[in-house]
Amino acid sequence: MRISLVIPMYNESKIIEETAKTVDAYMREKFDDYQVIFFDDGSLDNSAELVESLCLPSVKVSGYGGNRGKGAAVRHAMLEADGDVIMFTDADLAYGTGVIGEIYDIFSKNPAADIVIGSRNLHKDGYEGYTFLRKFMSKTYIKVLCFIGHFKLSDSQCGCKAFSGKAAKDIFGRCEVDGFAFDFEAILWAERLGYKIREMPVKIINHRESKVSVFKDTVKMLSDLLKIKKQVKKKAKAENK
Repeated sequence: MRISLVIPMYNESKIIEETAKTVDAYMREKFDDYQVIFFDDGSLDNSAELVESLCLPSVKVSGYGGNRGKGAAVRHAMLEADGDVIMFTDADLAYGTGVIGEIYDIFSKNPAADIVIGSRNLHKDGYEGYTFLRKFMSKTYIKVLCFIGHFKLSDSQCGCKAFSGKAAKDIFGRCEVDGFAFDFEAILWAERLGYKIREMPVKIINHRESKVSVFKDTVKMLSDLLKIKKQVKKKAKAENK
């Protein structure tokens, strides 16, 4: 079973070489058949060049030019990947590399599995090391998401999600959100299309300052929720005509 790992990047020159080396070493040791895609979201630094200069055989750098947002980067990379399992995680490897193997094992033992998403809320130490404000805002956003968007899972924004190849193409081929609310859109489509979602407890291992503006981006994500829900419903209805 082939696994594709997608890592979106934007101005990650300080960490991206180490990330690429760490990921490549782990993947080579763990898997016989794998692919890693670093997708550049229009970085203004030399992130892409740094990864390319390593000449790692199963590591690919891709991009579209210009900065469009994390959602756009993940969407394009997920559609470009060709694995039987396609997973995305953050450039800082916030959840470590072990989660890649854990997710792969879930799909291996459950051939009919569709989607596995990480959840910090299901792990007793899932938010360990978070500042009070960051933890409060994250949990508040999820509660509002449950209330406004009728979200049924425990963690929407965890940057660690995996899809079967079929589910990835079906879902991300329909997604349109370029910003941070793309996770919610993808999950809405998964539910609309009847895919089964399984949650897996995860813990933050590598901490760094979040690129999300606590107030600006959170307000924008919340304002997008109803729009996304309405758009998905409208598009799904049109498809079923």
